[in-house]
Amino acid sequence: MPPAHKRYNRYPMKRFLLPLFLVVALGLLLYLLVSRLPDAPKRPGGSPAGPFGMLEAPQELPDFGFVDADGRSLSLADFRGKVLLLNIWATWCPPCRQEMPSLDRLQEKLGGEGFMVLPLSTDRNGLVSVAAFYRNAGIRSLGIYLDPKDAVSSTLRVPGLPTTFLIDRQGRALGVRVGPAEWDSPDSVEMIRQELASGGRR
Repeated sequence: MPPAHKRYNRYPMKRFLLPLFLVVALGLLLYLLVSRLPDAPKRPGGSPAGPFGMLEAPQELPDFGFVDADGRSLSLADFRGKVLLLNIWATWCPPCRQEMPSLDRLQEKLGGEGFMVLPLSTDRNGLVSVAAFYRNAGIRSLGIYLDPKDAVSSTLRVPGLPTTFLIDRQGRALGVRVGPAEWDSPDSVEMIRQELASGGRR
């Protein structure tokens, strides 16, 4: 029988090759996963489609209801004829609060007859929470829209907050983003202006 200390040195090459094989296999797996990811959505001209994952074709959205700051019942259908940026958010959500000033600036810059930012809060306390946040954050251009039962998130299968939809004049989704963005950035403003100029011809 060989000495005990030699038993551990009998297969040094195998002990070296096994971790090397695992590293190579992991690298190959990561490469295959990354190579299968879709490219960033493109606008005409080849630049990334702003902050959105743009849909290949406009997607019909189910109509859904909510209320405004005065308690009036509204639905998505009430906004037909406008390009909408529907932002589903809550005051307890840090990334939602982070992006709200840029949504306010976007509404101030582009809001009008043809375009509107529609921030839809899912706060259970409704108007009390949202009005206090607007006041403290200096939000002046955005309206208050409330869905305290969070029914719209279920209807649209929202995976998390904030989630933002770009919706055309016919009430169809053109793109969606999960997570915050700088909504008044040049890319975002240009994308929305392109949709306004298109007149919904899709």
